[in-house]
Amino acid sequence: MCFCPILGAAVLTLAPAAAKDTGLIFVSNEKTNNIIVLDPKDYKVVKDLKVSRRPRDMHFNADRTKLYVACGDDDVIDIIDVAKLEVIGKLATGPSPETFAMDEKRRRIYVSNEEGSSLSILDIDQNIIIHEVPTGAEPEGVFIAEDFKTLYVTSEVGDLVHLIDAEDGHVIQDVVVGTRPRRFAATPDKKELWVTAELSGDVWIIDREKFEVSGKIDFLPPGMRKTDVTPVGLVMTKDGKTAYVTLGHAAHVAVVDIPTRKVTAYILVGKRSWGITLTKDESKLFVANGFGDDVTIIDTKTRKATVSVPVGRIPWGIVIDE
Repeated sequence: MCFCPILGAAVLTLAPAAAKDTGLIFVSNEKTNNIIVLDPKDYKVVKDLKVSRRPRDMHFNADRTKLYVACGDDDVIDIIDVAKLEVIGKLATGPSPETFAMDEKRRRIYVSNEEGSSLSILDIDQNIIIHEVPTGAEPEGVFIAEDFKTLYVTSEVGDLVHLIDAEDGHVIQDVVVGTRPRRFAATPDKKELWVTAELSGDVWIIDREKFEVSGKIDFLPPGMRKTDVTPVGLVMTKDGKTAYVTLGHAAHVAVVDIPTRKVTAYILVGKRSWGITLTKDESKLFVANGFGDDVTIIDTKTRKATVSVPVGRIPWGIVIDE
């Protein structure tokens, strides 16, 4: 166990101003070290917000007054005031933080450290690492269970998913999945955890009760080589019927029927599509195209891209304030 004081505590003297349901779209860009904030009506840039180096995963707090951003090259999570659109604090992490999950009740953040082969458990208020959990090499995806008692973490190099005790920070069990597992999505019925495997070009399905693999989904858009299919991001609709999976270098989003695990459509997007998010009403999909330096917006009803919006260099992730 590590009770390591790091940096100054991210304690603010003034509460951030209220800002809810603005609809603002936040895009993290790894190479330009910024968050591009887009207006939801016309997709024009509202703010070019400079942050620490290599911003990647982003999460709002519960009331969406703050946005937390993992910045891989400065080993910090920046804290942004959503109303003011400015950085108001930082939390120190392990080496190269990539993705994370939050437990606001216990005031904790669980963050994967890509270059540290570990998961750091941070105390938000004290700004200290309270546990450092060894993982397989290059951990990325982090998913916290609905009861906040356990975590799931991918190891890209180990081809593993770790099941971790969230309280005292130890690995309970591992399961082997496809090559280079990246990110997670849980079915709304809480029975399955879907994991993208980038280099084997598929999604692996884990039975959460048994913690074992129960299925696999392969992808191959028309006209693409299998080696181009590198799935990374995925989201699911609230009714548990549809999943959307970004296919990386294959420049498509796959539409999957969750109950049957069948691919029902492919939607053309930009180069190296990774990050993906749905609007609250699920009418639009936003896809970050890492090698196109833009975001593709998809109408989920027609399953067609409607517009691409230039952002920063190598966009990683997208979140929406709604």
